Amino acid sequence: MHKLKRYIIKNFSILFLSIFLPLFAIASVIFMIKLATYTAIIQLTFFEMVKLYLFVLPEILFYTLPITFFISATLTLFRLSNDNEMIVIFALGIEPDFIIKTLLKPAILLCVLLSFDFFVLFPHATVLSSNFVSYKKSEAKFNIKASEFGNNFGNWLLYVGHNNPDGTFGDVFLFNKEKKNEILLNASKAEVINQSGVLKLKLSTGNGYSYTQDTLSQIDYQTIIINDMMKTDLSTYRKPLEYWLSSDRADSKRHMFITDVLLSIFPIISLFFVAAMGIVHARHQKSYVYLALFLAIVIYYGATIGLIDVISYYTIPFVFFTWLIVTYIIYKRKILERF
Repeated sequence: MHKLKRYIIKNFSILFLSIFLPLFAIASVIFMIKLATYTAIIQLTFFEMVKLYLFVLPEILFYTLPITFFISATLTLFRLSNDNEMIVIFALGIEPDFIIKTLLKPAILLCVLLSFDFFVLFPHATVLSSNFVSYKKSEAKFNIKASEFGNNFGNWLLYVGHNNPDGTFGDVFLFNKEKKNEILLNASKAEVINQSGVLKLKLSTGNGYSYTQDTLSQIDYQTIIINDMMKTDLSTYRKPLEYWLSSDRADSKRHMFITDVLLSIFPIISLFFVAAMGIVHARHQKSYVYLALFLAIVIYYGATIGLIDVISYYTIPFVFFTWLIVTYIIYKRKILERF
């Protein structure tokens, strides 16, 4: 019996990888195209694109693994049936429930992995990705070009003489005009600092002039820091439970939570359907396994998404028990009564 389990799992593993890798590659390309749209707003290096891709990797895995398991498990049994190996197994007195129990262990392992993915990794990756994009957008708002007029830093008009190799600026002049007061600053060196989404301009070694109709003041300074009010809206990462229970974007997270819970348990509650569609008598039964797989995925995902706005969190127990009962009835009539 142990060798038989290993044989079934071996066949399942080979088919799982052959299906997962193309699906993963296609999903990755789709997400990379989506990430490429950010380049219309912000400048991204190759390593920053890789960083963004790593942020969406948990989401890619979450949506490809359940479907891969469902398809590969069904096609594994279907292939063994076409090779008449299933008939030999049942002829030896082995019950169909043995097939269910053999696939149950990898299904449980996958469900645990998917639950950890959406409940722990997904919130963390989402916050990091959002903050990273916001940070790059804040940098894109401030683009200084040397030897050109028209540069601004908040309420200050800015002129930069030249760019230094270390990323700082040289021969910098700033002008600010208020109703009764005008200020002129010059610095030998200036550096842009992005601190928690707040841009700061650090001026080093220069002079400042303030003048009105009646007075003229002059100061010499070593360091002046000017804050800009273009503050980036950065999210603070919470613990996973606090993230899901927080009120911000509550409706979006409710949809996400219900959908992700049902997708996480999909491999386990679909085992009866897997056996019912995968186990056939190659000589006497016509199999519509590919059509059945397509319809099952559409119905399950469609019911999950369609019922959220109608019965909210009750979608989870309703879809769970309905799918489990219906697939068991199909399994009983199609498999248990014949083999």
